[in-house]
Formats: sequence, structure tokens, C-alpha cells
Amino acid sequence: MKCDIITIGDELLIGQVVDTNSAAMAQMLARIGVDVHEKITIGDTREQIVSTLRSVSAEADLVLLTGGLGPTRDDITKSTLAEYWHDNLVRDEASYRNVERFLAERHLEMNALNERQAWVPSRAEVLPNACGSAPGMWYEQDGVVYVSMPGVPHEMSRMMQQEVLPRIVSRLVTQRIVHRTLVLAGIPESRLALVLSAWEDQLPANMKLAYLPDAGVLRLRLTAKGSKDEPVEEAAEAQLAKLRPLLESYLLGEDVQRLEEIVGLHLLAHHAMLATAESCTGGNVARRITSVPGSSRYFAGSVVAYSNRVKTEVLHVSPETLEMHGAVSRETVLEMAAGVRQLLQTGYAVAISGIAGPDGGTPDKPVGTVWIAAASPEDIVARCFHFPPDLDRQSIVERASNEALRMLLGVMPQH
Repeated sequence: MKCDIITIGDELLIGQVVDTNSAAMAQMLARIGVDVHEKITIGDTREQIVSTLRSVSAEADLVLLTGGLGPTRDDITKSTLAEYWHDNLVRDEASYRNVERFLAERHLEMNALNERQAWVPSRAEVLPNACGSAPGMWYEQDGVVYVSMPGVPHEMSRMMQQEVLPRIVSRLVTQRIVHRTLVLAGIPESRLALVLSAWEDQLPANMKLAYLPDAGVLRLRLTAKGSKDEPVEEAAEAQLAKLRPLLESYLLGEDVQRLEEIVGLHLLAHHAMLATAESCTGGNVARRITSVPGSSRYFAGSVVAYSNRVKTEVLHVSPETLEMHGAVSRETVLEMAAGVRQLLQTGYAVAISGIAGPDGGTPDKPVGTVWIAAASPEDIVARCFHFPPDLDRQSIVERASNEALRMLLGVMPQH
């Protein structure tokens, strides 16, 4: 089964809003065995919507659309779909009551524009919106299933999980897709490809390995496909059993997407708490750690010590250390890590200080120079990284954050 995703909105095309919907939908679909054939972003025009639908319906079995279901003049998706399906709009009473409820909870009055949201194509199966006012629509025509959902990400996500995915599984899915992900670091993609060449050559035809490098971290994704009755998961695990010995010390974690998740799992396993002291990364490590649900169980807090005054007054870095060695130095990050660990009473800490650019570098410490320290109850280590100076500022911040998380894993017990 082929699925196409269409996201609608001028704001997406001009970059005013980032399209997160298509990525979220693709991830959900992959978990239930649906292949995404194409993702397309178009503007709020009748012509674009109609021409895109005509194009994708020639090959797709399932078409998911988001956006353009609001109450304003530029929200034309619903009326355009009704026209495309040669249908007419009728008021759905359940949707109307939902709009009333939604407005009442926000102390807003119903008007003609709000009422329009309860009108849907007469032959559509209405999908309730549990956290918004615009209903979704499930429509089947000429062997193609069309699903139209709101563009607001949390509304789309809830509707996908509660209404759309169960219908797809029960009515459409005939195969299973299993994705297994390994997270690695410390080996270039090209070198790893050579190491795994013979292993890849023996993979069955229904399995494929993808290399996904990102800011110094490499993910390997093994995808296995089969019918609902085939032992796809067992077959994938059998191949992974052959793969793991080839990865040696590069493997950081499995079936997680992000380093911060791996760090969190280790901290939970050892009932430990973490604190961060950040200068050039500006709190990015703390942001990533706290983006994981439940991180309050192992993350105490952070000090963004961007100025030397904060380093000395809050983290108790010695003024003599800053005078002799500078803020970007082994000695400074060691004292920052020790200081934040003592300040927040944690077992583990990480500290970062560097030059993220685009200026501020010197011949001795060019842009891209970053010192990182990681502390545990038993030890504290520091290391200097020289990231390529042609990287932009945010790329250096992300690479430094990844290395800090890797160093944290290095000072934690492995069993």
C-alpha cells in the first residue's frame, strides 16, 4: 500500500511555520506497516489542491492531508475537497455540538464562521476532533482513501492516534514493517559502510539498512517488511544479532532516537541525578535533556554561565583559573563541572565552554574550540574538541552537545 502525505498552507511554503506534521504522520504510519511514498507541501489555492490530488491519486492507495480546515477565508481545503469529490457540504450535528463545546470552554460566542466548521462533505465519514473545533474527514472514492485533518499539530496528532490509525489498521493494512534503530558514535559513515559491507550483502530481500548521520552521531536503521502473518520482528532480531559484534565500542543504544534518551535511561538505571553547566551551548544540553518526558526524575537543573562573573560567583570557578587559562580551557570546565555538581547536589554533571563563532576565535583557540568536562561520583574527565570552523554557530552547538552527552555516558557504569 502506498501512502502520500499532503500538507497545505502558504505559511509552510514561505518558512513562517515549519512542517512537523508530515514527519509525525510518517513515524506513526511506519509503526503500523504503511509505506509513505511521497510528502508534498502546497499552498492554499484551489488549483494547487486539485492538481496535487489528481496527480497523487493515480498511484496512492491512501492520501493524508492536513491544513486549511479553519474558519477563515484562506481555509479552503474542505470546500475544495467537496468539489473534487463531486459532493456537497452538509451540517454534521455532532461536529456542531463539538464546536459549541469548544467555544463555550473558552468563553467565546458562536458566529457564522465558527458554524462553517461543522459543515462536511455529505458522503464523508466524520472524524471527531477531541482538542479542536475542526472535524476530520475519511473519504473513499475510486479505490483511494482520503483523510483530511486539521493542520494544528496537537489536533492532528490526537486525531491520527484516536481515529485514523485504528481505521487504517482494521481496513487497509496487509503488511508489517519493523524498524530497529542503533545509535553509534566515534566512527565515520564511510568507514562503517566498509566494515558492514559483507553483512549488508547477506541481508534478505525484505530488509534494508539506512545510514543516518547527524552532528557527529550516526544512526543505523534496519527496516524489515513482511505480511501480517510472518515473524518479521524475529527475523530482524536475528540479523541484529549478527550485526552487534561488528559495532564493538561504537554502539551507544538501541531503539531510541536521541542521545538524551540514552543518557536518561542510564541515569534512571542507576537512580542518579544530573546537572549541567553551559557556556557556549547556552543551555542546549539542558533543553535536550528536559525534552524527554519524565526527565524530572533524573535532571536537577542547569546553570548557563555565559559570563565569567557567573562562572566565579555561582559555580565558584577560581578567578586565578580564568586569568591564567581563560574561560575556554581544561581547568575552567573541570571547575565548572565540580561547581555545578556541588551546587545542585547531583551525582553527575557536565560542563561546556567554547567558541561557537562566527567570531571570537584566536590563533591559539580558533572558532570551533570547545572544552567539555564530565563528572561522576568517582571521577571527572575533560576533553578538548576542535570542530570545523566552516560549521555555522548552531551546528557547533549541536555537535558540542552531542559530545557532552557522549562523555556523560563514558563516565557512567556500563552495567
